[in-house]
Amino acid sequence: MQFTVKRATAADVEALVDLMEEFYAEAGFTLDRSSNAAALQELLLHRAMGCIWLGLSNEVPIGHAVLTVRFTMEHTGLSGYVDDLYVRPQFRRGGVGQALLTELAAECRVRGCKSLQVEVGEPNAAAPALYGKFGLRAATDGRVLASGPILEARA
Repeated sequence: MQFTVKRATAADVEALVDLMEEFYAEAGFTLDRSSNAAALQELLLHRAMGCIWLGLSNEVPIGHAVLTVRFTMEHTGLSGYVDDLYVRPQFRRGGVGQALLTELAAECRVRGCKSLQVEVGEPNAAAPALYGKFGLRAATDGRVLASGPILEARA
């Protein structure tokens, strides 16, 4: 299969939202297209926060990867986060995910990131093997990911 990977631009937002909608649907989530389009625009506008790659086959979008960057005390510097990685089912196992991650990891090196993290749902058996090629392993130190909206502290 022939494909290319390019850095996404504002002109790609609609295609990225389509891919995100498919990705979220696989996990049983509904995507708010408007909010996510605005978030993609924001990320593309503020390159210091991260960047996005788009996989294409015959100029048709087939996958994407989103990098966000943050400073972590644990790693005493910048840390990359694979915020989204999705490849349409009919294009999986053809090297697209690896090509997207290769670009993402290269960007992390250029930015001086000291670590890279990713969150993977348990039913996704292929993901750990792909991420393992990039040295990413599941935490075994008992950490639990907690997340939610910013709220006022409760007494």
